[in-house]
Amino acid sequence: MRRMTIALAGAVVLIGMSVPVAAAQAAPPPRTPMGVHADQPPFPYADCLVAAKKKGESPAYAKWHCDELVKTGWIKPPNA
Repeated sequence: MRRMTIALAGAVVLIGMSVPVAAAQAAPPPRTPMGVHADQPPFPYADCLVAAKKKGESPAYAKWHCDELVKTGWIKPPNA
């Protein structure tokens, strides 16, 4: 019984030590403000249309596709 108590106490100590390590992991780097880096979202709306045309999308589908990406935040609105 004594061995079981020691093993249980050891397990509690190990679990307790792993929690601060997980909390101490580095946070992801902060996002840069809009428009600072052109290679990161949100991308300009005009660039979206050009890329859609290169993929062979029709103009109507390209507009719809870019509008959907605006809703998700990947593309800047056309009047921004």
